[in-house]
Amino acid sequence: MISLKDINKVYRTKTVETLALNNISLNVPKGEFLSIMGPSGCGKSTLLNIIGLIDEPSGGQVSIDGQNISNYNSKAIARFRNEKLGFIFQSFHLISDLSVIDNVELPLIYRKVGAKQRREMAEEALTQVGLKNRMRHFPSQLSGGQKQRVAIARAIVGKPSIILADEPTGNLDSVMGNEVMDILLNLNNNSGTTIVMVTHDESMARKTNRLVRLFDGSQVQ
Repeated sequence: MISLKDINKVYRTKTVETLALNNISLNVPKGEFLSIMGPSGCGKSTLLNIIGLIDEPSGGQVSIDGQNISNYNSKAIARFRNEKLGFIFQSFHLISDLSVIDNVELPLIYRKVGAKQRREMAEEALTQVGLKNRMRHFPSQLSGGQKQRVAIARAIVGKPSIILADEPTGNLDSVMGNEVMDILLNLNNNSGTTIVMVTHDESMARKTNRLVRLFDGSQVQ
């Protein structure tokens, strides 16, 4: 489902060159739940952004679902990202002025899905994460765990093949963190969704199929 070959990422300024990723090769089969761990600044989020087509590698090849993304222009990448990938962030990234259901519908607007179908798909996604009764609320009326469940509903509303989660439990207490993790595990086990998760939490990482560790931009496990 995800294939990275000899990925390098270098950030350059006029005076400094920083190697963020060093020769990373990684294959993630369809239906796997993979965790990426490592100390702050080791390249975890950079790697996730490259897998998510948010950032481009300085060298190497990225293939998603059998497609060599390096051949795509920016418009094709945006369309591919919207259809194939779902994103979950540590800080939720919900829009405060929109209701829960309107937040969940957002990815479908970019697909030009009709209003009635959007609403039905958003309600289904919220039901899946146990928040259908909160769909008229606003983010400010929700707990941290509820906000993250809304973010998961938004990520899955378009039924993506892959979910990319950057510290999805990082801002939550242990009880809420375990609830969010259970939702991700259910998505993986019951829907066969491929998930790549960046985390600092060893206990969460060990619930997944495989753990990859990074250190100073290189894969060490």
